[in-house]
Amino acid sequence: MNDYCAFSKSHKCLKWTDYELTRYELEKADKLCHCNQIEIQKLNDYIELLQSLLDKNEIEYPDI
Repeated sequence: MNDYCAFSKSHKCLKWTDYELTRYELEKADKLCHCNQIEIQKLNDYIELLQSLLDKNEIEYPDI
């Protein structure tokens, strides 16, 4: 796919503009999902640590 369109006065392809915007949005979404996954993993590790401390000290988990 390229940026040239013979049927447009400005010779700019509208599909190309849509493609660029979609690609940009997908890149942002991918980065955001990756950052969220890292944060979720850190929180899971923290929860496991807290649970092990509660288990070690024979303390029941609090109700949520």
